[in-house]
Amino acid sequence: MSFLTALFTKQKASQTAWTVVAIFLLAIFAGFLIYPTAWNKPVDWLNAKKNESAVLKSLPNIPQYFNLPFRLGLDLQGGTHLVYEADLSSVEKSQYTEAMDGVRDVIERRVNLFGVAEPLVQVDTVGSHYRLIVELAGIKDVSQAIAMIGETPSLDFREERPTAETQAIIDRYKALSPEEQKTFSEDPYFTPTALTGKYLTKSLLEFDPNTNEPQVGLEFNDEGAALFEEITSRNVGKRVAIYLDGAPISTPTVNSAISGGKAQITGNFTYDEAKQLVQRLNAGALPVPISLVSQQTVGASLGQQSLQKSLFAGLIGVLAVMLFMILWYRLPGLMAVIALTIYSAIVLMIFKLIPVTLTLAGIAGFILSVGMAVDANILIFERMKEELRWGKSLGGAIDEGFKRAWTSIRDSNASSLITCLVLFWLGTSIIKGFALTLAIGILVSMFSAIFITRNFLKLFVSEKMEKHLWWFGVRKAKKETDK
Repeated sequence: MSFLTALFTKQKASQTAWTVVAIFLLAIFAGFLIYPTAWNKPVDWLNAKKNESAVLKSLPNIPQYFNLPFRLGLDLQGGTHLVYEADLSSVEKSQYTEAMDGVRDVIERRVNLFGVAEPLVQVDTVGSHYRLIVELAGIKDVSQAIAMIGETPSLDFREERPTAETQAIIDRYKALSPEEQKTFSEDPYFTPTALTGKYLTKSLLEFDPNTNEPQVGLEFNDEGAALFEEITSRNVGKRVAIYLDGAPISTPTVNSAISGGKAQITGNFTYDEAKQLVQRLNAGALPVPISLVSQQTVGASLGQQSLQKSLFAGLIGVLAVMLFMILWYRLPGLMAVIALTIYSAIVLMIFKLIPVTLTLAGIAGFILSVGMAVDANILIFERMKEELRWGKSLGGAIDEGFKRAWTSIRDSNASSLITCLVLFWLGTSIIKGFALTLAIGILVSMFSAIFITRNFLKLFVSEKMEKHLWWFGVRKAKKETDK
């Protein structure tokens, strides 16, 4: 029986050791991803030495570690801040919110086409004035930003071209030089009609009375109804495309000629997809001109200075916490510090891989999550010390400490995650960044406290360590008979 116990204990120790090795490999991968220069510089030196050697020159070079930069927000990277005012004089007051939401959706889509990282486009109401605030990180040329946003959204309806005509346009495009192809603007698939957004009275989110599936309703004025009937009559069985700002947003097939100025676009829409299409249609249909009232180029110098100060403050705080943990909890504290370092590397790796746009608020959320990760370790270590004082074995005290502290850790982190969800759902982009980084940090901290620290401590479970409980912050344990 003692042999089986010893064998089982040995297997568990071996499993713990391999788990720790896997954790360190993950930490090394994360570390090089965060700071690839630590890998690339030695690799460059080794490759240079290899190429100088006649014997090793034929061997392939050691590959570089891929360099994935952090994505920085406007406050750290700099960029352009624009404020537009919307003219809602020709829109009914009940449709103000819908009109502004539609225009915001179109502006977001426009700037996203240019690859702008995490643009901020939000509606701001000042008294009776409705304004659109646009922040574009990394765009320093104000004229470029204004050009990419443009003016009032443009909506039009187009007919499907015959196959032969489509092929002829594609052939003409292929015959052009690369430079000429860049300026080629003719649509090979659809041809414009006289029906545009100004004839569309409104678009509505509706539901099929039989299946309850979401669908999009269209309502035209009298002139638009006549044009729409004419277009649908000659395109039965074909597609009629709806274009917004020169890009198709819907290409429904016409089942029959439609009269009366009302139509439905059906399909396998989700609720969000149908709602988004309604917003885009209304953005082109509602006469909501926007005019630029303020423009500003935001430099990165102030952001860089703030970043350095924030990181320095965060570093001082983390070092103070690490020193406290080691002095108060000794060996478990040291294991927690190592786990905290690995935790930081994993979180920053996730920020790069998602990628998360880092603002000063987002960095504050990350630093706050570091403190919450330490809180979990403190709960575990205090419970573990109590178990050791009452005479539990070291292995049993570690297991019991993690088991009994888990419910407190779970509940406190769950309440924090709920708060993060509310902030992300209702907050502006800066608040969303704070909520996202904090939520990611909380989730990884639970993994760090429960899994990483626990496996580190299990490496020290031995008969020799049972006699030196001072390393675990316990001077003398009670005997079982003293309970």
